[in-house]
Amino acid sequence: MDVTVSADDLAKSARAAGKKGLPPVDKWDPPFCGDLDMRIARDGTWFYLGTPIGRPALVRLFSTILRKDGEDYFLVTPVEKVGITVDDAPFVAVDFDETDEGLVFTTNVGDTALAGPDHPIRVERDPETGEPSPYILIRRNLEALIDRKSFYRLVDIGETNEHEGADWFGLWSAGVFFPVIPAAELP
Repeated sequence: MDVTVSADDLAKSARAAGKKGLPPVDKWDPPFCGDLDMRIARDGTWFYLGTPIGRPALVRLFSTILRKDGEDYFLVTPVEKVGITVDDAPFVAVDFDETDEGLVFTTNVGDTALAGPDHPIRVERDPETGEPSPYILIRRNLEALIDRKSFYRLVDIGETNEHEGADWFGLWSAGVFFPVIPAAELP
């Protein structure tokens, strides 16, 4: 399907819709207008027509109208919905702070989230290599891949705790334990 919507059109609609915080994209049901040649790489870089989007403010703006339906990602405004490609997670958690409340993560687009019941951490392991990919839920059903330097820092503050009848190495935040790896598999 050809898309008659341009990135400029989406940016104008997003600016108008997002005047007061994050737009309520989960409440909008516009018609699907096709797929846009926009991609979010695993490292968080946004591309349009194969070229990186170099303006952080524009990337932030697009991130506010991002929605995930099933396994597909869309940029949504009140009047249009276009599909985009996301290689892994749409955001990257580039840092975190340890606070009295728990672990507060910051993403590459400026979102923050306190890891806890509303923003769980999960770790997927590659079945062949065992390589971990840690994620945190940021908003709605959109996750951030936790970058490597932050993950190493998390490992430094992790601890072993009982989880579902077994000892797991993991993290505490906001009163919730997030398992990372079975303790028996630690080197």
